[in-house]
Amino acid sequence: MNEKELNFILQQGEGQYIEFKESFDKSLAKEIVAFANAMGGRIFLGVGDDNKVKGVKATNKLKSQIQDMANNCDPRIDVMLEEFNSIVIINVYEGNNKLYSCKEGFYFRQGANSQKVRRDEIVQMILSKCNKRFDEIITKVEDYDKETVAAYLNKAGINQPITKSTLFNLGVANKKGYLNNAGILFFTKHPKSRITSAYVTCARYKGTEKVNVIDRKDFEGDLISQVENSVDFVKRNTRLAYEISGLYRKDIPEYPIEAVREAILNAVMHRDYFEKGANVQIDILDDRLVVTNLGSLIKPLTKETLGKIAVRRNPLIADLFHRIHLVEKMGTGINRIREECKKHGNIKFQIEADGFFIASFKLKKVREIIPKISDGLVEKVTEKVTEKVTENQKKILNNIFRDRFVTVKKLSKIVGISERKIKENISKLKQKKLLKRVGPDKGGYWKIVGK
Repeated sequence: MNEKELNFILQQGEGQYIEFKESFDKSLAKEIVAFANAMGGRIFLGVGDDNKVKGVKATNKLKSQIQDMANNCDPRIDVMLEEFNSIVIINVYEGNNKLYSCKEGFYFRQGANSQKVRRDEIVQMILSKCNKRFDEIITKVEDYDKETVAAYLNKAGINQPITKSTLFNLGVANKKGYLNNAGILFFTKHPKSRITSAYVTCARYKGTEKVNVIDRKDFEGDLISQVENSVDFVKRNTRLAYEISGLYRKDIPEYPIEAVREAILNAVMHRDYFEKGANVQIDILDDRLVVTNLGSLIKPLTKETLGKIAVRRNPLIADLFHRIHLVEKMGTGINRIREECKKHGNIKFQIEADGFFIASFKLKKVREIIPKISDGLVEKVTEKVTEKVTENQKKILNNIFRDRFVTVKKLSKIVGISERKIKENISKLKQKKLLKRVGPDKGGYWKIVGK
């Protein structure tokens, strides 16, 4: 341990491998047991919940109490103690003789928390992965992408130089610098080149059957970009309803975007990466949106207990998402989806879990969601412009008001003039500061200034 590493850990905060405790107390036993039953970890005695060093006196008595506590676990747990800057660091290694318990019971490390579980539950969790989880498996890969790591640290609010030690403290590499699978998925440019099913396919279909594809994309970057790009695809390929009050318009998405984001995140985070036969799939049809990932529920989870208890197939992956605030509380994702769908009002949310985990957002009512808008609304937008707006320009603004994604080709057909004339009029509207383009030509949209 050195000053630089400690500062990094304090910035990073508690997680799958790190626990802070301000002082010695009886609850320390459950943290030791939780780490031994999981993948090991470090307890920093003398650090508060606010990530600030409070300090403890590393007396022989204190060290003896910690060793006695570990020895009194069942079976006994080997720990190694370090001292640094008035902190006692308790290194707990993954146990070879699971299951471990203390007087208070059995505990298992899940993200930044130590959860109490029944013995049969923890047995099932361990046996289901034969004591080895996909995301923790060390590979021979060392070539991480510094820009991707830097972007992640920025999202996590961590200001540290990027070294092998940084990756080790994030839990994505060993001390030699070899990445585990979680490291490959988060911090290499092309994870699919090493983990063949690690990508998301998004598709938009015409109609209610998966026959005619309108748009399709495969997203093969790091896991964070997979989630972000998939959400953008959904936004681009679903419609908006408009709630109009005077001059201003409130956009109401066809699907609750935060709920869809949560479903995509859950699919990427909890999929069974050991299985190589399928990737995460997002299908958008006229009457529903479906998110599918490979991997049935892991024990002790059932459809009935979803949202009530937290069990993570890939705890390292989940922890990395948690550090950048994409995951909030453990086990609450499904409940948040249900709540967002309830607030939306037009969505029936369903889950299937039989080999695949399928989250379906079904429209209760498929309706025409682009309202008719009178030219009077466009007059309100343009009434303060001294330079005269032509009839064709009014028509262009009116149709953009109805559909901000409308193309030049479509405008040409609606207005009844050539595409060249449409472009000329759009250029004039931009000069009058009535219209601007947000984003690129492909994938962006129009915005009427002042709306």
